[in-house]
Order: sequence, then structure tokens, then C-alpha cells
Amino acid sequence: MSPPEPEPTAEPTAAAPKPAPKAALPVMLLLVFLSLIGFGVVIPLLPFFAEVFEAEAWQVALLFSVFSAGQFLGELTWGRLSDRIGRRPVLLITIVGSALGYIGLAFAPGIWVAVAARAFAGFFSGNMSAIQGYIVDVSPPERLAGRLGLVGSAFGVGFVVGPAIGGLLARPELGAAGFRPPLLLAAGACGLAVVGILAFVREFRTPGAAAGPRRNPLEGLKEVAGHPVLTLVFGTIFFGFFASSALWSVLGLWMDARFHWGPREVGFVMAMTGIAAALTQGMVAGVMVRRLGQGPTIAVGLVAAAVTTCAMAASPWGWLAAVLLVASVVGHAAWQPAAMAIASQSTTSDRQGAVLGAATASGSLSRVLGPLLGGVLFSKIGPWAPVFAAGLFMLPGAWLGWRAAAALRKWKAAGA
Repeated sequence: MSPPEPEPTAEPTAAAPKPAPKAALPVMLLLVFLSLIGFGVVIPLLPFFAEVFEAEAWQVALLFSVFSAGQFLGELTWGRLSDRIGRRPVLLITIVGSALGYIGLAFAPGIWVAVAARAFAGFFSGNMSAIQGYIVDVSPPERLAGRLGLVGSAFGVGFVVGPAIGGLLARPELGAAGFRPPLLLAAGACGLAVVGILAFVREFRTPGAAAGPRRNPLEGLKEVAGHPVLTLVFGTIFFGFFASSALWSVLGLWMDARFHWGPREVGFVMAMTGIAAALTQGMVAGVMVRRLGQGPTIAVGLVAAAVTTCAMAASPWGWLAAVLLVASVVGHAAWQPAAMAIASQSTTSDRQGAVLGAATASGSLSRVLGPLLGGVLFSKIGPWAPVFAAGLFMLPGAWLGWRAAAALRKWKAAGA
């Protein structure tokens, strides 16, 4: 699994941006980095939560679902609020809220308090639209694309570092106190970010000033209904992320049950998958599209991910399971740029924001529902069930992606 691509939620204004302090951009990238740390740091700790809180797998999987749900609601809230009261105060509010969420999770006395703390942290982590809005506010047009590209890089680095922190700093032998070090470190990093905002981030938008069009991601769903291409590619996005989130929500539990791996082993493997995903999207996916085409790239990527994931469910050795997981992540990372390109090419230029926002919404919804399925299958059938089911659910996405590419060619030929 690779982190979702950040949605371009704001547009450059006509006036030339004012120069920002040189340290402002690194502070923005730190905020993006912290968002992905918040997502990944918990994964190696999941078996820990299950043991300490005596929780069922489906309850532990809720830690994934509620974070994604909170993050989605946060994106609908903080971007619009930053247009009204300014980027800087919203960034301060959200980063302090994220820190409180980490602390609440670190000292949670039971699973339901942990779930509530995770939802709280997710809501305050949904500040990507405000971060990107600030970057747009202070970037000259010729540098905007490059700076937004750095946001994607910060996503990738955070996805590698988050699980590594969770795995390396966890101390299972200390009981409930053993999962506090990585969470408190994440809270401390938020404190560092607050200092950076106060010191280096100046407000460049007048509170209450007219903003560029900011579309609710749900509004873009109107573009999808009945569209010959978008319905197919959105199905691809939904099934792809639904399957991967069902897998990742129980991965730590599965590795513990199957191979008795602890947080360190899980964190190390996850760091390797993050590196593999970043390299695939940066160096492999584009080559595949040029040589195979968009539809075959989606199909090959998802079928490869499906086969290796199903094989992982039956792996007799931990090292083989880790290799198969990395291979699955490579396949999963390969199809995503092609799917987003099809979505982008299936609408007019003035509707790009709405359609890509709806694509983000589709992925967010799948990351809420997928962990619920993974947790229920783990609890009711067995540890192997959510892993094998994740592989199977990737196959409809492969078929829909192939059809979406063919439908796009017909749509363009018809002069739509």
C-alpha cells in the first residue's frame, strides 16, 4: 500500500504571491510528514493494543477506519475554514489537535477510548487542503508544480518513517506503557511543528477574503453518475484501496498470529514496503504506462498484487511473507497513477478539481470500510481470511481498470 496522492484543493490567484520566509516550505512539508506518521505509526502497535486491551480484531481494526473517517471530515472542514480565518491559525489548531490525539492514544485506558482518540487525531490530521492552500498562496506560478510535488515526496517519506518509529520504539515487555514512546515522540514532533509555524509561517491571506473555488469532494460525485469512463475508474479506485486497507488494518495482527512477529519486525517490513512503493511510483509506473498503456498497467499491477497477496496468506515462512508483501505493494503502487490519469482525462479542464476530489473521496470511503471487513474476517473466520480476501477484492479493480481505459478511448473518439 502506498499513501494516497494529495488532492490539489486550491488554485493560484491572479496576483503575484508575496515572498515567504525560506523556512516556511520546510515547515509545511513537516506537517505533511506528520500526517503520514500519524497514519503509519500505529500499524506495528496493533497486536499490542489487542493484547493490552484484550480487544477483538474488529475493534482494533476500527483504529484504522475511524482515523480515515476523521481525516476525510477534517478535509471538508479545515480547508474552508482556512479561507475564512487564515491558514496560519488553522494550521496551529490542527497540529495541536493532532498532538492531543497522540497523547490521548498513548494514555488510553481501554480500546474504546483509543478508538475515540484515533478519530480525534484523524479529524485534526485532515489539514492537507490548508497546507496546500498556503503553498499556493506563497508560490509563484513557475514554482508551484515543483513545490506541490514535494508534498507527495513528504507523503512517501512519512509512510516509511511512521511504521519504523512505531516498531523500533515500542516496548512490548512494559505492558500498556510500552506503546507510549512512539506516540509521545509523534506528539513531540507536533510541538516542534508548532514552534516552526510560530517562527516561520506568516499569514498571506486576509481572513474573510474571497477565495478561489474550493469544491467539496462529494460534489464531484455528480460528475461520475452515468459517465461512461468515470464510473469504471472510480470502481477501480474503490476496490483497490478497499482491498489494501482491509489487509493493512490487520497486518500486524496477522504477522503476530502467524509468525509471532513483534512491533520491530512489523515496522521494519512496513518501512521496506514504503520504500518499494515510492520507488515504484517514481521510477516504474510511468515506464509501464508508456510501454503497456493505462489499462494494461492497471490490470497487471492489480493482478500481480492479488496473486502475491493470496500467496502471502498461505506462506509457511515469515521471510517469504515479507517478500510477497513487498511484491504486492509494488503492484498496488504501479496502478494508481494510471487510474488517476484516466480520471483526469475523462473530464473538462474546469471540472478537474471536482473529479479528482471525488476520486479522493472514493479512496477515503474505501479506507473506512475496508478495515471493518478485515477485522470481522480476522475475528470470525481466522487470521488468513482477511489477507486472502484482500487479494480477491483486487481482481474486480483490475477488470474495471481495463474497461475504463477502453471506455476512455471510445469517449475521446466520440469527441465528448
